[in-house]
Amino acid sequence: MDIAWILTLFTIGFAGSLISGMVGIGGSIIKYPMLLYIPPALGFIAFTAQEVSAISAVQVFFASLAGIFAFRKGGYINKSLVLYMGIAIVAGSFAGGYGSKFLPDEAINLTYAVLALVAGIMMFLPKKGDDKADYTKLSFNKTLAASLAGLIGILSGIVGAAGAFIIVPIMLVVLRIPTRVAIASSLAITFISSIGSTAGKLMGGHMLLIPSIVMVVASTIASPLGAVISKKLNTKVLQWILAALIVATVVKIWLDILT
Repeated sequence: MDIAWILTLFTIGFAGSLISGMVGIGGSIIKYPMLLYIPPALGFIAFTAQEVSAISAVQVFFASLAGIFAFRKGGYINKSLVLYMGIAIVAGSFAGGYGSKFLPDEAINLTYAVLALVAGIMMFLPKKGDDKADYTKLSFNKTLAASLAGLIGILSGIVGAAGAFIIVPIMLVVLRIPTRVAIASSLAITFISSIGSTAGKLMGGHMLLIPSIVMVVASTIASPLGAVISKKLNTKVLQWILAALIVATVVKIWLDILT
């Protein structure tokens, strides 16, 4: 086993999870392209899209769980929001995770690119949530929240994500949830979603044990650190960090698809 290969995977997992913990995402929007492009660029064997999505699913499960523990004492996780969106998204993510076994790599990459593009556009739309509102008295359209979560679950399950990179902007723009509540609650929803997508990927038969373990260890260490850092940053900074990451990923993925 090549130690340089292990260190490369660990670095990808650590860097991606540190950032994802800061902005309340499971990390797939960052680590999906990193796992696709960095190993072959350094001379290692490239992962297929099926393998990357399976590794991402397992990693997101543990990264989001670690992030929840970092946020649990802040009072920002809205239980009603997590319940309505969580139930819908776990069903959708299982269907997407298992159904992806029947899709070619190109279809998985295209699904990822479309999701990232939509999320990137939404991050630049006006945010309607009141960041000064009473976090304990939030109201939102429960039917709309559940419907959107189910759709996100199916699409994100295909690429092994839990959908947080698009759940956050939907919470901000469509459901009008305050930024910190959206970030904290998205981690809980991401964890629930990752249960479905991980189970689907396991049943699909594309799981790689060693890379998954390395990414999980890195994510478990880095995600809580990112969550702690996020509490010290301005919410506008967090939004722009997430927007920049999404846009950069969208450009790279679409260039590869179109060339």
